[in-house]
Amino acid sequence: MSTTLFLIQLLNGVQLGLLLFLISAGLTLVFGVMGFINLAHGVQYMIGAYLLVAFYSVTGHFMAAMLLAMLAALVIGLLLETFIFRHLYDRDHLDQVLVTFGIIIFLNQLVKVIWGATPLTLDPPEFLSGSFQLVEGLMYPTYRVAIIIAGLAIALLLWLLVTRTKLGMLVRAGSTNAEMVSALGVNIHRLFMIVFGFGAMLAGFAGALAAPIFSAEPGMGDDLLIVAFVVIIIGGIGSIRGAFIAAILVGLVDTLGRSMVTDILKLFMDASAANQIGPALASMAIYVLMAAVLFFKPTGLFPVRAAR
Repeated sequence: MSTTLFLIQLLNGVQLGLLLFLISAGLTLVFGVMGFINLAHGVQYMIGAYLLVAFYSVTGHFMAAMLLAMLAALVIGLLLETFIFRHLYDRDHLDQVLVTFGIIIFLNQLVKVIWGATPLTLDPPEFLSGSFQLVEGLMYPTYRVAIIIAGLAIALLLWLLVTRTKLGMLVRAGSTNAEMVSALGVNIHRLFMIVFGFGAMLAGFAGALAAPIFSAEPGMGDDLLIVAFVVIIIGGIGSIRGAFIAAILVGLVDTLGRSMVTDILKLFMDASAANQIGPALASMAIYVLMAAVLFFKPTGLFPVRAAR
């Protein structure tokens, strides 16, 4: 693999990692603070992509469509929390899994009814089209650079929100001892609603960012949901810092693994065998990473310490 190709794949891995972080941040807060297993979190990513396409067809302005998509994703998340999810907080995890899985099926079929099963494509905005020269001889799509910058900016803002604000203090306290926070007079249900809505908006934002690259199609968030759970397990459930570092690691391992495993195997076996085994091993790389982390740190890299 050439140096240029390696750098491109490295940037692609960082970009994927930041998209995973936007999805995983909300998921780890919901799971860590509320103890709620939300399998439907991935469909918020899909909804964000479709909302961007829909609002762009109405407004014709990419940034306006992005803002409207984020607000709509927030509203949808709050509606789901108000009318469905809050009634499941005191139920066991099996009930939560069954209901949220049913929501996945319903929303995947709903987007097919509204937009059809054909993937919908959307070009990046004109000011972000073209390529950006990072170093001599290395051109990289401007829109992908914008995704990296936006992801890093959101990560910084989220870190400041969680560590430097009163709301963040309540979220961190709720992730360690929700009953004590409620006993001190905090409306824990309102806190849960804010956390859930914010997580849904982040997932929708990730889907909207990804739409011009991957297109919008039914079920596009299902596979990413599995990877997002891998991220929060590696990083430590309830930890924003853990979600960020784990998402970058997973993005790099997945992207570089798919590019390099086959070439590495060709050093030890014939090309035909390497071409058959390489893709299978590459698809397992993130799960091998998760197993390795859990072997040494069963609670993840940066676990949230629960109160006793």
